Amino acid sequence: MQEAIRRFRLWAERRLPALTRFRRRESLPIMLHRRRIYIVPTGFGGAFTVLLLVMLLGALNYTNNAALMLTCLLGATTSASMLVAFRSLNGLRLTSIRHGHAIAGEPMVLQLVFTGGDHAHASIHAEMDGQAEAFSVGTHGEVVVSMSLPTEHRGWQPLPRIKLWSSWPLGLFLAWSWTHPDQSVLVWPRPETGGPPPVLPSDEGKQQRLHQGEDVAALRSYRAGDPQRHIAWKHSARHENLLVKDFEQPEAQEEWRLDWRQLSQLVPDMRIARLARWLGEAEAVGRPTSLWLPNEDIGLGHGRSHYAHCMNALARLP
Repeated sequence: MQEAIRRFRLWAERRLPALTRFRRRESLPIMLHRRRIYIVPTGFGGAFTVLLLVMLLGALNYTNNAALMLTCLLGATTSASMLVAFRSLNGLRLTSIRHGHAIAGEPMVLQLVFTGGDHAHASIHAEMDGQAEAFSVGTHGEVVVSMSLPTEHRGWQPLPRIKLWSSWPLGLFLAWSWTHPDQSVLVWPRPETGGPPPVLPSDEGKQQRLHQGEDVAALRSYRAGDPQRHIAWKHSARHENLLVKDFEQPEAQEEWRLDWRQLSQLVPDMRIARLARWLGEAEAVGRPTSLWLPNEDIGLGHGRSHYAHCMNALARLP
């Protein structure tokens, strides 16, 4: 049965260009209108239609005006529900798609931003790669729908088609439309699970003590040779012994200068995985890093933005 439905759908898409017109990629914003919204009865709607026909035949056969009026009333309600289901999608606009970062093999969170038209859009469902999210948009309102995009490989990954549908209000008709945004997301490479640390020059591998800091870490008892300017006179007045301000003595943070050329013994994918691991380890402890790649030279830096810059550069490598 499923195979027959699939063959019928493929045949219909070949015969009816209107069904395949929007399989092409589209630039944002994308607005749904009457030429791209399709509507068919649901299974429940088909059974309800058969019931109305039976009621109509019975009312006409027995000349029962009350039954005939009820049948016509239900038929009018059915027609109105078809119009409401169509209007639920008509005028809906996909304005932008926001995304975060993800390592290959992990899902990436996408935020679909929908805006409404001159009327409310109730009970809309967005489907992408087997997952669905329901939402509603008010008149000229805006809503953000979060969905997860599975990732497998590093690099640019195009977004799949997104199906928008609604069977509101009675579930008698299914209205749907397809959108295919012309947008791709950059997937970060997967770091290797373990390996050696980077090789550093001998003078950089040593940690050095900095000069006297400026932040007071604690108060300690006076020791011979402590400068008088470090004595905490106010605190000492409340104690029997002199107290001295003990300043922080931070150690210099070693710098990791990561270089693609230093990993010539590895294949390109292994080089990328190792550099990604080193960048992750440096980011975890706040260590400054620089990165040399064949197509980009990233200077020394640290922090989340620097880490993202380096990982994006690794993801774009061929």
